[in-house]
Amino acid sequence: YFIPFLVIFITSTSTMATEEEWGSTNNEKDSALSEEIDKLNLESNTTVIKKMMSGLRESSANLEVQRKNPKSPLYSVKSFEELNLQPELLKGVYEMGFNAPSKIQETALPTLLADPPQNMIAQSQSGTGKTAAFVLAMLTRVDQSYNHPQVLCLSPTYELALQTGEIVSKMSKYTNISIKLGVRGVEIPRGSRISEHIIVGTPGKVLDWSFKYKFFDPKKVKVFVLDEADVMIATQGHQDQCIRIHKMLSDHCQMMLFSATYEQDVMDFAEIIIPSPVIIRLRREEESLDNIKQYYVMCKNQEEKYSAISNIYGVVIIGQAMIFCHTRKTASWLSSKMTQDGHAVALLSGELTVDQRNCILERFRVGQNKVLITTNVLSRGIDVEQVTIVVNFDLPVDLSHSADCDTYLHRIGRTGRFGKSGLAINLVEGERDMAILRTIEEHFGRKIYKLDAEDVDEIEKLND
Repeated sequence: YFIPFLVIFITSTSTMATEEEWGSTNNEKDSALSEEIDKLNLESNTTVIKKMMSGLRESSANLEVQRKNPKSPLYSVKSFEELNLQPELLKGVYEMGFNAPSKIQETALPTLLADPPQNMIAQSQSGTGKTAAFVLAMLTRVDQSYNHPQVLCLSPTYELALQTGEIVSKMSKYTNISIKLGVRGVEIPRGSRISEHIIVGTPGKVLDWSFKYKFFDPKKVKVFVLDEADVMIATQGHQDQCIRIHKMLSDHCQMMLFSATYEQDVMDFAEIIIPSPVIIRLRREEESLDNIKQYYVMCKNQEEKYSAISNIYGVVIIGQAMIFCHTRKTASWLSSKMTQDGHAVALLSGELTVDQRNCILERFRVGQNKVLITTNVLSRGIDVEQVTIVVNFDLPVDLSHSADCDTYLHRIGRTGRFGKSGLAINLVEGERDMAILRTIEEHFGRKIYKLDAEDVDEIEKLND
């Protein structure tokens, strides 16, 4: 049963810092995290992180706040000073380019920083500052006088864990807080103990470190964060690993779940494992990003899909593009076709090694490749500001071949980031695809407009 809760709609807006407010330099924190990133052959992309922090979209989306305990405080803030942060943390926040909290930050942070600690399940769009919100909450809870893990943050992918770890490092620059990455490639000698305050990693690695090798005591962890929580909970493997880690934690551990999307069955499960949470959700009609234009093109076969891409490329002004395919075979075929036509194409799929994936991502980030063709491996968490168009060569479906609305949102969310306009093109083949598209439209309450890829004048209007 559910305890009665209060629902409040919040519609205020906030403005974030401009790029110029960063200054000309942004020195790296001299920490063990930087050394681990170097060992993993993943160069720090300061420009990407800078844009993530300084170019956050002004959002007028409505947030629905539910509190299960009417006695718990519920209020928002308009400045970081109101949060009574440690001076060292406040300095780090400002150096990262924040002038004022974004919507998710001004709503979530007072609750996350409250005493006694409160649990939270929060939904926020990509590019709105939700990562910085939970990172700041994590850092605030650390007692620097104790040298053992006090915060555990789980990410669903290697890339997202490293990206989050770098944000933790930058925000904690003026503190003595230390971070350990729990990802592939980071090894610890048997019998050792982790002394770092914060662990950011993937579920499998962290489970090994805690359960198998006893590198740290989960009972001493004060804060547990699940990023992209819908993936963690809904995906077999991740779900089991997260549950096992969760069971080892103290009953007093503060729990935070953040994601861009939550299906109801996932929400129900989350509320079972997260006691008495404050829940922050976007209203359904606000989930799809307002600054992304969405279209579909009817195609008879794979060749017509490629023809549509070629026609759009010949007319639309494109910075960089991401194209999502359902299978590696299709992705490989498309990569070969586009390469033959003179496009600078990179192909990324799940079977690549860590080093290969890092190399491909870095080439795309710096603009050496203008097109990234991928499967779902990159539908979440990777921010490349120059991406102006996302193409669903194949519409996203789940194991039952039904519309996968969560994946659709994350895919198109790779464009339109940091407040810029973006373009999403869906290539539809046959009645089944059309039914999937209609399901996606109904799910988000947004119309996806038909585009005639043979009409140059119609395609030209996409540049407006």
